[in-house]
Amino acid sequence: MRKLTGAVFVSLDGVMQAPGGPEEDPTSDFRFGGWVQPFWSESMGPFEEIIMGEYDLLLGKRTYDIFSAYWPYNQDNPIGEKFQRINKYVLTHSDEDLTWDNSHRLSGHTPEAVAQLKRSEGRDLLIQGSSTLYPPLLAAGLIDRLVLITFPVILGEGKSIFDGSQGSGQLKLTDHFISETGVVLASYEPAGNVPTGTFENKPPSAEELERREKMEAGSW
Repeated sequence: MRKLTGAVFVSLDGVMQAPGGPEEDPTSDFRFGGWVQPFWSESMGPFEEIIMGEYDLLLGKRTYDIFSAYWPYNQDNPIGEKFQRINKYVLTHSDEDLTWDNSHRLSGHTPEAVAQLKRSEGRDLLIQGSSTLYPPLLAAGLIDRLVLITFPVILGEGKSIFDGSQGSGQLKLTDHFISETGVVLASYEPAGNVPTGTFENKPPSAEELERREKMEAGSW
């Protein structure tokens, strides 16, 4: 069974749109393309190990279009060389040809197609970009490791890794790193349902009981 990692650049408010440059994805009049570059540093900790590791890519069609227009023309970059030779699995409803070397179309419902891919033989899988993949794959429990590379910026607009449909769950921190520019990398694995508890250690006051009654009545 292949393992699936989602490694994503996010702002403090969860935006992941166009981290690489102004022309990457200006849809919906996004104004802040290229917000990652000013905070990049020579050492980005475990992300370097992830991106230079052994995997195949899992991409949405728009991220595939962005990558295929850039990386084949930057083969002097080790990432470009790696992306050229590995498999690229693309979730798309489009019938456009996938002309980048070693590209493969995945059709059908996203979770089912990815579940079938994970059951196949091959390298582990890595999601890059591809904001639309995260909510359904998280909801289906198909992401084995979620790596959030959080940059110290609030964008206030743009495509988010979460849209409210991804469901709930507890995560276990398995690795972390803070760069000299304040970028926080945190690696998580699923850890079951959300635990809850209370700090209350004595009976509630009359005022608290009244507050609860107001909540039930819809007047609070």
